Amino acid sequence: MTTTAGIRVVSWNVNGIRACVRKGFADWLQNGAADIIGIQESRAMLDELPAEVPRQPHWYVDIHSAQRRGYSGVGMLSRRRPDEIHHGVGTERFDAEGRVQFARFGSLWIVNAYFPKGSGTLRDNSRVPYKLDFYRAVFERIEEWRLQGERVLVMGDFNTAHQAIDLARPKDNTETSGFLPIEREEFTRWIDAGWVDTFRHFEKGPGHYSWWSQRFGVRERNIGWRIDYVLASPAVMPFVRGAFLQPHVRGSDHCPVGVDLHPGALDHAAA
Repeated sequence: MTTTAGIRVVSWNVNGIRACVRKGFADWLQNGAADIIGIQESRAMLDELPAEVPRQPHWYVDIHSAQRRGYSGVGMLSRRRPDEIHHGVGTERFDAEGRVQFARFGSLWIVNAYFPKGSGTLRDNSRVPYKLDFYRAVFERIEEWRLQGERVLVMGDFNTAHQAIDLARPKDNTETSGFLPIEREEFTRWIDAGWVDTFRHFEKGPGHYSWWSQRFGVRERNIGWRIDYVLASPAVMPFVRGAFLQPHVRGSDHCPVGVDLHPGALDHAAA
């Protein structure tokens, strides 16, 4: 997996892995999409994965599914088996929804998370407290790693546009979950603690989004939100060569996002 060319780490909310496979996910994989891939909203148990999703020996596949079939779920695909992998934060109300994996590759930890929506089924923002509690549970789980100088990437669908630059119509969405002040404040808490928004580290300009409504013409007009991120601990930032979005990749209402790493990121001896 590690070469002089580096390591590509990608996060993608696939909005249902079975549907995404029908829309080209397997071709995307076979065309060299990445070395480590975290998917969110997989909506499938391990035994429900489409046959087109690679299995051993070419890919290691791990799925953390929700107890409720067809709902939520995260998955990780990698060209090498992780040295260790764990599911959940140890709290039943979060772990029952299959929302987070922790995987270690050498000296690099990768956290793959699907942060909840706050809107609720009635669009009444009733799930915002649950969403914020999940943010805090993940933060508490990994903050010690950051303080100890560990190399950590936290990637996934955060379901929050952090700043006005991160969505096309901020003035129209100040009361919409995903851009509520209280949600943005929680995201800011992560940044203030030292987590780095890798995409914004390299790209300061507007017009870059990772999710678009499925209403006709919205994606074509680029009326979107940037709610998918790769956050990095300070210790891994020297190994981050670049960060990117792939809005040209279809198959979901989200697009892949990711980072390119120097291969030394996994090496215990690298500094």
